[in-house]
Amino acid sequence: MACCGFPIAAEDCDGAFTVDASRVTFGPGCLAEVGDRARALGMRRVALFSDAGVAGLPIFAKTHDSLVAAGLDVVAYTDVHVEPTDASFLDGARFAQGLKPDGYVSLGGGSVIDTCKAANLYTTYPADFLTYVNAPIGEGKPVPGPLKPHIACPTTAGTGSEVTGITIFDLLSLKAKTGIASHALRPTEALVDPDCTASLPAEVVASAGLDVLSHALESYTARPYVRRRAPARPSLRPMSQGANPWSDLGCREALRLLGQFLERAVNDASDTEAREQMMWAATLAGIAFGNAGVHAPHGMAYAVAGLVREFRPLGYPADEPLVPHGMAVIVNAPSSFRYTAEVSPERHLEGARLLGADTRGAGATDAGEVLAGELVRVMRAVGMPNGLSGVGYTEDDVAALTAGAYPQQRLLQNAPREMSEPVLADLFRQAMRYW
Repeated sequence: MACCGFPIAAEDCDGAFTVDASRVTFGPGCLAEVGDRARALGMRRVALFSDAGVAGLPIFAKTHDSLVAAGLDVVAYTDVHVEPTDASFLDGARFAQGLKPDGYVSLGGGSVIDTCKAANLYTTYPADFLTYVNAPIGEGKPVPGPLKPHIACPTTAGTGSEVTGITIFDLLSLKAKTGIASHALRPTEALVDPDCTASLPAEVVASAGLDVLSHALESYTARPYVRRRAPARPSLRPMSQGANPWSDLGCREALRLLGQFLERAVNDASDTEAREQMMWAATLAGIAFGNAGVHAPHGMAYAVAGLVREFRPLGYPADEPLVPHGMAVIVNAPSSFRYTAEVSPERHLEGARLLGADTRGAGATDAGEVLAGELVRVMRAVGMPNGLSGVGYTEDDVAALTAGAYPQQRLLQNAPREMSEPVLADLFRQAMRYW
């Protein structure tokens, strides 16, 4: 029997899906709850992870003071690297191994939360670094068991890392991003306080918001769970199950909110309604893609970020070249969705409509162009670069970008159409310029 509007599972494919999420507390001011929640989880000695930028803000003192007021021993690590690497993950893990905490709190964007996840993993179950890293780049070994309690407190409306079991980093030897994916990495609790975004520069709000958009749109258009081969055992069902009824709910609402509030949140830091709604959209999309998975734009983004040469965006640390994650994703999105629309044109049109496009009169053959056009409009409205050329790439880089993206099979296999090396190369060429 079909489930919730999805077709009957194909032969040898999965007929069920699993819903996982961290415990989420959402609301202005809820960051003050961190001490009580940490103590309730049995924490006594807490490793507080953050970065140098956040450590200088009042929200850091608020978090630290709440933990201390709860009677906890708190030791801070504020050397998290923006867009972390295997080296910076190992630095965070060495700190935690020396401290031996019984719980973790992360306060920051995705880089901070991901670094904290990795430190928790490698301190709880020490191993060679590539042991748990996604295959084929790493060994892809399963995490042996549960980790220490972790409360994630996001300060950007974007990555969704506070509710997912995924941690992402740059593998310096390959000049490409990869990650670790495990149910065990999912934070125990997430405290999502929209007030934390009040001081974010517009450029950071834009990039993070476009990461949210990509999470929602990729999960909504991913290969359906009923077209994914059934696991050998139910306990081996992957987190990236494909589009499913649960993820669809979060994706659609997140896209609707983005259509209404992204540009407002970027253009006016005092627009508290817009920034709160963006934080809610990020939470919804994070839970959605944590149970469905993203696909081609994210897989391609890992090469875009890893091979960066000289690009230094406004609003971010200027000490080294950097393509922020959301920016690295969105520059691939229009070309990718033009290609994938053939499989599920109705979903691509619905995504465009939710973002604000006029889809009246559009048919199946128009879906790719309609959605790509809406994405380009949004990119221009919030100041994104003009495709890959805008972050320093040329046609001469297509081979290297393709070589960096193709190993991201965990993501690419979630796409609704085949992502072969020739296809990826063509999509990178089409992503060079959009206007």
